[in-house]
Amino acid sequence: GWAMVGGTSGLTTADVTGPHVADGATDILLVGSDSRVDARGNPLPREVLDALDAGDADGQDNTDTLMLVRIPDDPDLGASAVSIPRDSWVDVPGLGKHKINSALARGAAIARPDLIRRGLSGPDLEREANAAGSRLLVRTVEELTGVSIDHYAQVNLAGFAEITRALGGVPVCLRAPVRDSYSGADFAAGPQTVQGARALQFVRQRHGLPEGDLDRVRRQQAFLAGLTHRLLSAGTLTDPTAVADLMQAVNGAVVLDQGWDLTSMLAHAAQLRGDRVTFRTIPTGRADYRTGSEGVAVKVDPGQVTAFFAGLTSPGAPAGPGDGDDADTAAPATPAPTESGTGRAAAPRGDPTPAADTQPELTADGVPCVD
Repeated sequence: GWAMVGGTSGLTTADVTGPHVADGATDILLVGSDSRVDARGNPLPREVLDALDAGDADGQDNTDTLMLVRIPDDPDLGASAVSIPRDSWVDVPGLGKHKINSALARGAAIARPDLIRRGLSGPDLEREANAAGSRLLVRTVEELTGVSIDHYAQVNLAGFAEITRALGGVPVCLRAPVRDSYSGADFAAGPQTVQGARALQFVRQRHGLPEGDLDRVRRQQAFLAGLTHRLLSAGTLTDPTAVADLMQAVNGAVVLDQGWDLTSMLAHAAQLRGDRVTFRTIPTGRADYRTGSEGVAVKVDPGQVTAFFAGLTSPGAPAGPGDGDDADTAAPATPAPTESGTGRAAAPRGDPTPAADTQPELTADGVPCVD
């Protein structure tokens, strides 16, 4: 209790979601941002960016990672984390068709001139612009999925690295060694533990992977599977010192929606059965869809996505195998829970033919091995 009271006092919050909808579960949008400012709007120091191989700010405010997490009110039921590929070609409310990862940046850019006219500048301007962009991103995801988002959490590059350090690293596994000059990734094959800059490299690499951004989604899901294992199986959330370290890392690095009782949320998460946490990906069509204005994107059918979430969230829907596992559609194969309780990475694809690697091998700890 002391760790939580002391840890949550400095959290950065923003008004980005609507009222909570009582539907038997809590729906959380998790966002990994390319932003080069911290949660309070202050620029990240150059030495921090250099240490993270973050490069220049060309992709500032784009969202490299989007996951919609559903946590049932009953902790005995299964929680699901559903990835939305960052290049998904979707309707952005009021702006037409764009890649979904640009919604936050577009919303922030639209709001910025009015905020400047109101006299905002510096960190205050960055915070308010980010909040406006986050609201547009939330609306975009809600329209795509048909899900009412209850809570929102956004983490920047440096914050992600600090959180992995606070956890003592995250277990991951690669099928083969990789080296990528763009992300800085340089990993051996097999099981390993990553934290800090190396964790960021693991989830950001897309160059040199067979399916580019779709393989990066697999990487991110595998990483979250390892993180879930570390949180739930290792008892991290019941260790006051570990929770205090985690909350210290979150402060200044994460933006949460206003009114989120994070203390109760962590207490509830600690009761979840690890063997019922599964990872999925929205149904996708071709991964080389030519947009004409924004290069190549991932084609998605909003009707299929809405139906996918309706099946996932309907009362009595199974949390394990079966959801979305239909070879006659573009929906990805669904991960079966593993003995260690982390679930496995779902297998997004650019055509309706199941990929050969939809059942990745697992480490002794149940962490999925990916490309």
